[in-house]
Amino acid sequence: MESHVWNFIYNMVLNSPGSRILFLTKYSYNGASSRYRTFQYLPWLKRAGFHCTVSPLFSTAYLNRKYETGRPCLRDLVFAFFRRIAVLIRVAGYDLVVIEKEVFPFFPSLPERWLSFRNVPYVVDYDDALFHQYDHNGSMLVRRLLGNKIARVMKRARLVIAGNEYLAGYARQAGASQIEVLPTVIDLCRYPQLADEPKNPIFTIGWIGSPSTAKYIEQLAPALAVVCAGGLARVRLVGSGEVNLPDVPHEVIPWSEDDEVEQLQGFDVGIMPLPDSPWERGKCGFKLIQYMACGLPVIASPVGVNVELVDNGQNGYLASTLEEWIFTLNTLRDEEERRSAMGMAGRKQVEAHFSLQVTAPRLVELLDGCTDMG
Repeated sequence: MESHVWNFIYNMVLNSPGSRILFLTKYSYNGASSRYRTFQYLPWLKRAGFHCTVSPLFSTAYLNRKYETGRPCLRDLVFAFFRRIAVLIRVAGYDLVVIEKEVFPFFPSLPERWLSFRNVPYVVDYDDALFHQYDHNGSMLVRRLLGNKIARVMKRARLVIAGNEYLAGYARQAGASQIEVLPTVIDLCRYPQLADEPKNPIFTIGWIGSPSTAKYIEQLAPALAVVCAGGLARVRLVGSGEVNLPDVPHEVIPWSEDDEVEQLQGFDVGIMPLPDSPWERGKCGFKLIQYMACGLPVIASPVGVNVELVDNGQNGYLASTLEEWIFTLNTLRDEEERRSAMGMAGRKQVEAHFSLQVTAPRLVELLDGCTDMG
């Protein structure tokens, strides 16, 4: 399947005239942020007449090794650097460059400045608070050299696309000339609305994510242990890797794009615990959107965009303390009709505001506007 996707992407040549856009993504298709912020939009852009070329910084092999070992391979980093340099040398052949986050991580904004020098307009897209990787870094040297990097990148950009208002607010402070909030969304075609299905014999609390974010679930372990006591509930984790959840009956399922939606549909409730810290305030709440697209009620920490996504008591609950998590989980465990009503409300919210069918026409319009400016 992956080879088919890459053939489609790298050989995308349109017969109709249109602007040539280079997408400098952070990851290949397997990287969730790149897949949802760039790759899923390519068919829409193709139909709109754009010539699209995608050049990931990090390969699928890099991502696989990082998830397996917890750290990147030096060889992959070196190859990534020179691949991107080779692409930048040929950048004059494009009408617009769309950059996912930054050209190079932990590197000054010289490449972005070079694009401006070559009169190649660029757009930057953010789905997390990348700037805090620098301005809140533990190293004084990093803070000194790169603390204002993302602000400079944003200021030179023709357009800043932000996944939520927190990120947009930073762009405004940076002096960006044009800012658009475009949430991370799902394709409704992949999330069919199911008729009433037989309920799980045991209330299933679900979470989806990656090994790097599984720590948030571990912090919730005491509450989960209470709710699951006596076999009244269980926890199902998709993509977490090994986790430390003492006294919590749980199963870990490897993430796969092929059955991702099916796994989510097997939950009774979707959860998103987060600490209230600067990095987490910049998250786009994508887990919640996935849960709601599957018709699930949600419970989330009231952090960042979560307070906008969760209409407390309508499509789910916001929970701050362990006591609140226990109460809301027990409530949904014991009240099936409430779960169903909240799930329906969440699904309607996604259909109206957080689907590819809503945001793709807007992205086409925005990029068209950027290329028309010359």
